[in-house]
Amino acid sequence: MASVDFINVRKSFGTHAVIKGVNVEITDGEFVILVGPSGCGKSTLLRMLAGLENISAGEIRIGDKIVNGLAPKERDIAMVFQNYALYPHMTVADNMAFSLKLKGANKTAIETLVKPAAEILGLSHLLERYPRQLSGGQRQRVAMGRAIVRNPQVFLFDEPLSNLDAKLRVAMRAEIKELHQRLNTTTVYVTHDQIEAMTMADKIVVMNDGRVEQIGSPLDLYDRPANLFVAGFIGSPAMNMIKGRLDAADPHRFITEGGTVLPVVAAVEAAQGRDLIYGLRPESMRLDGAGLPVKVGVVEPTGAETQMIAKLGGSDLVCVFHERVSVRPGEIVNVSINAQATHLFDAESGVRL
Repeated sequence: MASVDFINVRKSFGTHAVIKGVNVEITDGEFVILVGPSGCGKSTLLRMLAGLENISAGEIRIGDKIVNGLAPKERDIAMVFQNYALYPHMTVADNMAFSLKLKGANKTAIETLVKPAAEILGLSHLLERYPRQLSGGQRQRVAMGRAIVRNPQVFLFDEPLSNLDAKLRVAMRAEIKELHQRLNTTTVYVTHDQIEAMTMADKIVVMNDGRVEQIGSPLDLYDRPANLFVAGFIGSPAMNMIKGRLDAADPHRFITEGGTVLPVVAAVEAAQGRDLIYGLRPESMRLDGAGLPVKVGVVEPTGAETQMIAKLGGSDLVCVFHERVSVRPGEIVNVSINAQATHLFDAESGVRL
C-alpha cells in the first residue's frame, strides 16, 4: 500500500490542454473518487497515474517514488476497466492467475493467491467457468479478482459499473466498498455518477474542465459546496438555484427577481448589493400552511419519498418530501424553508459566500 500524489500535473494534446494543473494528495489506504461530467479529465488523470498516458508537466508520486517515467508494469498498480477485459478462451481461474503466470509464479503460489481472492469475491464455485457463462456482475468480480491477486500498492477503477443495470450497480457498489474495507488498499476510482461517489468514497475530487473544483468528504461537499458547479453536481435532485439579491434593509431576507421573499440565516456583509444565487436543497422544504405559496406542476411519488416540481414566482422549485403527500398538479400549496440549510453564491464568480 502507498500514498498517491499529483503535483501540478498537466496534460495537453497538441495545443489543447485537458489537465490544467491538478494537485491532489491521497493518503495510504484511502478510497478516493474522481468525479465530474464527461470530458472533465478524470479518466485522463487516472490513465496518467496508470502509466497509459504521458504527462506534459508536473509529478505523480506513488509512495516516495516519482513514477512519471516508469512503465505501467513497474508502478505496482492494478487496474479494473469498464469493459472487464477478460480473455474469453480462459476460465475464471486462469483469467485471475494470468498476471502471476506472466511473472513465472509456480502452480502452488498461484493457487495460494487465487483461492483466497475467489473466496472474498464469491467466485469459488465459478473458477472453472468461462466468461461467456457469467453474468455482468460476475465478470466484473473476476476483473476485480485479477487485480487483487497482484497485491498492488494501488487499485485503479475506471467507471467499472457503467455497463451494469441499476440494481446490480447498487449491489456492486457495496461489494467494492466492502472489498476496500477488507484489504485497505489505496484506491482511486473514476465515475461520472455522483451517487456512486457519495456512497463509496472516503474523499471525493470534483473535476470540471481539467481542473479540481473541490476536494473533501462526501458530506463536506454536500453541506458546504465551494461553488455553483459543485452545488449543482453533488446531490440528486440537484440544488435549487434562484437569482436575486439581499434586502437592503434586512440581510435576513433574500428578494428573488420575481419579488418573492426567502429566508436567510446570516449573510456575510460582502453579499450586500451583489447579484446572488440562492441555493436550496430539495429536501430542505416541507409542506406547511404558513409557508410560501407555490403552484404544483408535477408530482412524482417513488414510495419512499415524493418529488414535487412547482413554481415559486417565476422560478422552478424542486421539492423532495420523505413522507407521502396528497398534492395535485395545478394546486396551490404552501412550503416552508429550512433557512439553516440555505446557501448564497456570488452570481458572477459562482463562489459560495
